[in-house]
Amino acid sequence: MKAWNEISKAPRRIIDMHCDTILDSWEHPEHSLYDSDISINLIKLAEGGSLAQCFAMWTPWEGKKEPYPMLLGIHENFVKQMAANQAYVRQATSAAEIEKNLEEGYLNAFLTIEDSAYIEEHLERIDEAYGWGVRMMGVIWNYENSLGYPNSWDPDIAAKGLKETGKKAIARMKELGVLVDVSHLNVGGFYDVAKILKSPFVASHSCARALCDHPRNLYDDQLKILADLGGVCGINFYGYFLNQDGTPPTFQRIIDHMLYIKNKAGIDTVGLGSDFDGMEDNGELVDFRGVLPLLEAMEKHFTDDEIDKISHLNALRVIKEVVG
Repeated sequence: MKAWNEISKAPRRIIDMHCDTILDSWEHPEHSLYDSDISINLIKLAEGGSLAQCFAMWTPWEGKKEPYPMLLGIHENFVKQMAANQAYVRQATSAAEIEKNLEEGYLNAFLTIEDSAYIEEHLERIDEAYGWGVRMMGVIWNYENSLGYPNSWDPDIAAKGLKETGKKAIARMKELGVLVDVSHLNVGGFYDVAKILKSPFVASHSCARALCDHPRNLYDDQLKILADLGGVCGINFYGYFLNQDGTPPTFQRIIDHMLYIKNKAGIDTVGLGSDFDGMEDNGELVDFRGVLPLLEAMEKHFTDDEIDKISHLNALRVIKEVVG
């Protein structure tokens, strides 16, 4: 593959705040990040105009396995993939590194963690992950962990706040300059994160609950809090978070959620969080390269400056403000 700035003819630049791609190559060691036949690989990122791809280390422990050893294995795989593809991609740990890698013709891999269950009661593991270059951490996935409680249809579970370990973990993430990600977190935990941080955080892959009543999505009040603190909601392309009946994603339905969040929280709050390689049906997008025609379809609804904010500038701003 030629250098990023030689192969990409894309009219837009894209920061995708969430995908599950790195888990695929851990579960299937024969798969290369370069050209595996999945939604995201390096060729598709280059052809699709990627500025930075957030690669989530998701540990599907499901309450039955040990999340920390699993995370160690997934991280080891990430390091191997970066080394095997060092001619094409570099890990970025700041906005400045993202811009530097762009100038030098490399794709950017921004390493994140989807579920902080790996911390258990060992807060020093946050520093360990920071040492790996992790710069965004999701509080939880779909199972209760040592930090707090997941999204839930049960109002009692939804209202529970962070556990004491969770509060300490969020405070430590703030001290280090790690973006806190509240996608999958319950409503009570969301409010606690906002209260502790009083600064920007993200919902890396979530949608508007008013348009799709799923507990993974954000109420209007949550969107306003996110906006007031300078945060970003990355629109999730998964059908069940876009549509009540789970209809696979269409460009227009994704745009519907963008327009709603713009109206309720402002254009600076809207970003992209595809969830590629974490959903069964990509619908109209097909794979990462489908984001470019999505952005083209957005031209009927947004100005060029607004599209740039949604596609990459909002995410880049938050990274710069929190991480550096």
